[in-house]
Amino acid sequence: MSDKPIYVTQPTLPPLEEFIPYLQKIWDNKILTNGGPFHQQLEKALCDYLGVKHVALFTNGTIALATALQALRVTGEVITTPYSFVATAHSLLWNGIKPVFVDVHPNTLNLDPAKIEAAITPSTTAIMPVHCYGHPCDVQAIQKIADNYNLKVIYDAAHAFGVKDEGGSVLRHGDLSVLSFHATKVFNTFEGGAIICPDAKTKLRIDQLKNFGFVDETTVVAPGINGKMSEINAAFGMLQLRHVDAALAQRRNVDTAYRKGLCAVPGIHCLQDAGEQVANYSYFPLLVEDDYPLSRDALYQKLKENNIHARRYFYPLITDFPMYRGMPSAQRENLPVATAAALKVLCLPIYPNLTLEHINLIVQVITKVSQ
Repeated sequence: MSDKPIYVTQPTLPPLEEFIPYLQKIWDNKILTNGGPFHQQLEKALCDYLGVKHVALFTNGTIALATALQALRVTGEVITTPYSFVATAHSLLWNGIKPVFVDVHPNTLNLDPAKIEAAITPSTTAIMPVHCYGHPCDVQAIQKIADNYNLKVIYDAAHAFGVKDEGGSVLRHGDLSVLSFHATKVFNTFEGGAIICPDAKTKLRIDQLKNFGFVDETTVVAPGINGKMSEINAAFGMLQLRHVDAALAQRRNVDTAYRKGLCAVPGIHCLQDAGEQVANYSYFPLLVEDDYPLSRDALYQKLKENNIHARRYFYPLITDFPMYRGMPSAQRENLPVATAAALKVLCLPIYPNLTLEHINLIVQVITKVSQ
């Protein structure tokens, strides 16, 4: 048993003394928000790091999702996944949009393109897939469907910071992609988020929407919201960018150690990559299959007894929550793969400072049960 709790994640924090000069600049110029110098610097730095054209920073990823829908004037019905964090679907409800849930692919747990067309109605205006665990969706298949039916595509890319496919950043796909910089993410700004925009015109509209709809001091052109990132968050993001590559490399080492230790354990299935050329190792999900001696929940409890706090991401399904479960598309018989995955999945602790000793302890607890 570990002497101290081992949580599923731990925020990556740079040395405190490195942050002090950034704070001093904020104290000196007394600009705290409204697109200050650090805000502008971080948007440019993220464009360069991620290999994208335009980035609009936000106070968090959920407000960014809701604003992305506003920016594209999405209405009616949107096809999305039941296998995600609730913010994905909540952003639709907050916009008065009806989420229509379709099942996920068993290999990736991402939205299954083969199930999308049957869910399209005359009211469908968009598709909102999720790059679950940072593994890319089948973007070509999704885009082909969107083009055939004249639908918008907004990617919830909360898990996909720094992920690349053969053509570059996965964030370039769709009409918009939305990032989260929450404390639990591989790149965090304490709280924060961003929308990846394809062109300057779209970014301008999004920048207006996140600032109450203001164009200038006396002109408001849209019912916007206050979604701006503060200067302190942006400054922290600038510092985090200096350390993110090292953090991602450490995450890769944790992932490798888990796979080596668990590859031969009967009934434990480690989810594989989905074809990404550069991964970010944001989560380490495994599926506890029927031939493992314990159920998923029993293993979850066994780990907790050893002071190891894994998480059942994503359980329950979004469609099991009361605001969704009455919808026709939310019925479990329509979502067999997602339903099964939600009852099997367990995300193990993964973060840069997770020690090999702790990794070995986690592997040992899982392995001993099967012997």
